[in-house]
Amino acid sequence: MKQDSTRNIAYTVDCEDYVHVVKFNPFESGDACSLIAYGGNNYVVVGLCRFQEEDAEVEGMQYKTLKTFHHGIRVDAIAWSPETRLDASSPQLRFCTAASDRKLRLFTSDLQDKNEFKTFDGHSDYINDLVFAPKEGQEVASVSDDHTCRVWDLEGNEKAHFVLRSPGMSVCWHPEEDFKLMVAEKNGTIRFYDLITQQAILSLECEQTPLMSADWCLKNTLKIGAVAGNDWLIWDITRSSYPQDKRPVHADRARLFRWSRVNENLFATTGYPGKTTTQLLVHHLGHPQPILTGTAAVGSGLTWHRTLPLCAVGGDHKIFFWVTEM
Repeated sequence: MKQDSTRNIAYTVDCEDYVHVVKFNPFESGDACSLIAYGGNNYVVVGLCRFQEEDAEVEGMQYKTLKTFHHGIRVDAIAWSPETRLDASSPQLRFCTAASDRKLRLFTSDLQDKNEFKTFDGHSDYINDLVFAPKEGQEVASVSDDHTCRVWDLEGNEKAHFVLRSPGMSVCWHPEEDFKLMVAEKNGTIRFYDLITQQAILSLECEQTPLMSADWCLKNTLKIGAVAGNDWLIWDITRSSYPQDKRPVHADRARLFRWSRVNENLFATTGYPGKTTTQLLVHHLGHPQPILTGTAAVGSGLTWHRTLPLCAVGGDHKIFFWVTEM
């Protein structure tokens, strides 16, 4: 593995809108290609990707837009539903967005004539993150600057409501135990909730602020990662409520933290947008320095491929992809 390698962008996709958020589908959809969704000022675009790293027939990368959804307002977050299928006799795309009007929108399409969307109202401030229940996909959880985490059914009814002590920045659902939810707050606290009793069952502390993003490692659910201030932080929840490991990485404040989906020691962080270039760093817990440094002009969003050590960041009418080693 090359140390401290400034790696050029591996692939680029041109987009019809400024990309505020980009998200690979984390679920198996029954197709050899990967679904990716990106959100701009007016649209959500869903496309299919295939990379030479997974298919020797492909030269570099193939990308094809499947469907463009008119959104009418800036897209701030996207979550994929596990009910999205491409292999069925009746294919279905299903995802939910958070928008700058404080509403969630659930989109469902059969890629032909049936295109529905429902609006979920309730948050009174900016929505920072949302996620589907990973097994059945019958609920959506969202967190907001209004100091709440809310759980909704697919009709938009509120099923649970947790009052937070500061803005909710990230929400993750346990991949196996679908009654466990992780909520990360801007004040540096990460809490785990039991959705059956609707009680907090565990909390972790950053001891620094602002916490901007946190993620649950799906390859090892005892590991939690976050960025707060300039640092990334990692917890082992069996050991302590304080971080086991932390390191300053972004001079201009860290913005996003995402675990790789293929290796429990691999994760990526981004610096704050608004500078001329946004720095992407890929870290491996066995290495003192980042193993990949990438820059994207005004990047936003960060997402890992479901089965490859490959991540993507959105930008000005573009999505950038970087490939790293395991």
